[in-house]
Amino acid sequence: MGYNHYIMSHATPLPPALTAKGVRIVRPRDGADTYYNPTANFRRLVEAGLLIRVARGYYAIPPRDAVSSTGWRPTPEAVALGIGIADYGRDSVALSGISAARVLGVLPRAIAAAVISAPVRRPRVNTIVGPVEFWHRDIADVETRKARTELATGWSTTAPQTLVDLADRPSLAGVDPSTVSETMWDLAPRVDWTEVHRISEKRRRRAAYARAVWVCAGLVADAVPPPRRGRPVPAKGLQSWSKADPSVFGISND
Repeated sequence: MGYNHYIMSHATPLPPALTAKGVRIVRPRDGADTYYNPTANFRRLVEAGLLIRVARGYYAIPPRDAVSSTGWRPTPEAVALGIGIADYGRDSVALSGISAARVLGVLPRAIAAAVISAPVRRPRVNTIVGPVEFWHRDIADVETRKARTELATGWSTTAPQTLVDLADRPSLAGVDPSTVSETMWDLAPRVDWTEVHRISEKRRRRAAYARAVWVCAGLVADAVPPPRRGRPVPAKGLQSWSKADPSVFGISND
């Protein structure tokens, strides 16, 4: 297998049409100008070790030093960003929620799921490294920073935006609320809370801000702007670091 794999991978180069896209997630349609039967040729490239099928209709181009390794797998964040860029373009998508936290280095352990903001509504895509959840929103409306993965360079939400997003939609991609709470605790001392407040006010996310302040109570300075009062805000399964009384922050038990 090793010798044959080596011969095939060197005798079957990837066409420039696939390697020149700037993203290492490709689809059979991307080879339509090169191959008469792209799907069959993609299967051949998979057998040669030059592509890895990561989901139905999506293939990853392994990094050069991983071509000879049959055990290489991309991260969920890399797959999500690659699929998003392949389908909608680099400037229309951004890693968000738990995936943005991973890229920020906040959550050290891997999560077998990913979240990406995209300009359309669509069902999740099941991949070999976990489901990719699409959050329908315009990324021009969120704060972003550059993100680099092994499959693509694109955008991810900033730390303050990520904190607001986690508090707003903690259950995206089926991540356990306790994991989301821990991630928010790790983010709390790293963000400018005036930015967290500004983003939540600008995006009209009063409930998300109230949850964020309650979840991170005891980890932030007393000068943090208090949540605006209004109707009770559901906790959505999140937990407070200091076990603060939720009613003080306008939070109701689920």
